[in-house]
Amino acid sequence: MEPSPNVPAGQAGLSRHALAVVGNPANRRVTLFQDAVRAAGLPAAREVPWLDVLRGRAAFGAGETVRIDSPGEDAEVDRLLRDADDPTRVEGTGRWYAHFTAAAREVGRAAADAGALLLDDPGEIAVLFDKRLCHGVLDEAGVTVPLSPTSGPGAPAVSGWDDVRTLMADAGLSRAFVKLAHGSSASGVIALETAGPGRVRATTSVERDPEGRLFNSLRVRRYTTEAEVAAIVDTLAPDGLHIEKWLPKATQGGRSADLRVVVVAGRATHAVVRTSGSPMTNLHLGGSRGDLGAARAAMDASGAGWAAAMAVCERAAECFPGTHCVGVDLLAAPNWRRFAVCEVNAFGDLLPRLTGLPGSAGEGLDTYGAQLATLPRSMPRSPGKEVRQCTRPS
Repeated sequence: MEPSPNVPAGQAGLSRHALAVVGNPANRRVTLFQDAVRAAGLPAAREVPWLDVLRGRAAFGAGETVRIDSPGEDAEVDRLLRDADDPTRVEGTGRWYAHFTAAAREVGRAAADAGALLLDDPGEIAVLFDKRLCHGVLDEAGVTVPLSPTSGPGAPAVSGWDDVRTLMADAGLSRAFVKLAHGSSASGVIALETAGPGRVRATTSVERDPEGRLFNSLRVRRYTTEAEVAAIVDTLAPDGLHIEKWLPKATQGGRSADLRVVVVAGRATHAVVRTSGSPMTNLHLGGSRGDLGAARAAMDASGAGWAAAMAVCERAAECFPGTHCVGVDLLAAPNWRRFAVCEVNAFGDLLPRLTGLPGSAGEGLDTYGAQLATLPRSMPRSPGKEVRQCTRPS
């Protein structure tokens, strides 16, 4: 077979079904994936840097299996995507989204031209990174989601604070989450409570400096004047905002609790309970891992059952059949009996040291190992090692 003309010098010998990962070399995500590749007895994945993609140098070999990973945690990549030099700034997610989705489409085009297998559909990635679109897709498919006045066909855009107040009032919402449409890791998320004109409270990790610039902070803070909240919302609005009802959550140990569930090849493989004393349960904002066994027991005792909760996550993942792995944020009601999907994340598998659910394709494996276990059996093995394969549960 003649090498593909798209394969750069030195890569012409790529074998059929070799792995490639689009990511930031030396990033922890790529490192953990490569660790799982080695543990599975596979040849190391070829790393395609996001910088090469953004500079028009994406190339793949015929028969390569291509994984798209997050472009985050690289200052130069962030600068190219957001046209900004400070990665701690909150603003710029609209530009980031436009540049990132264009780059993902370029990866898809290059992979298709080379005859490579792409594990992550660029069109689905574009939906997953727009909370308004993702929410609408889930709702249309019958997946329970929080009420939202900004998702679905014909939903209005949010131009600023006045729109937020009006849309919340029209929807009968006194408590809502206001989110950047293209944000991640709780960047720009505001847990908003209103109680009449001029009475507001916003809980957020956004820090506003004296010049009105917004920065991500590792400390959750509260703003209690309408002028402060309006200034933050008006600054965020040009990047696109999504509003959704603030649902009461289940608790563990007096702390709010939700779940991140990883779904690989259509089946739930990993789950972690996240608890927090604030409305945001993200681990980097002071959240901590809760007791998964206790959550399962509470669901079973409620009459709903753990299997029902995992089925909700799998139904959410079914909305994105071209994406091999997603992370589903699952909200449980205070009685642990009812569930709603808050978000579906394209890169929601960064859960170090977490092994898979018993009986799942991830049992005994981390999230990356579970993804490898569902790849074709015909992938080459390193001498003396076996590729661990797991059967998807029925």
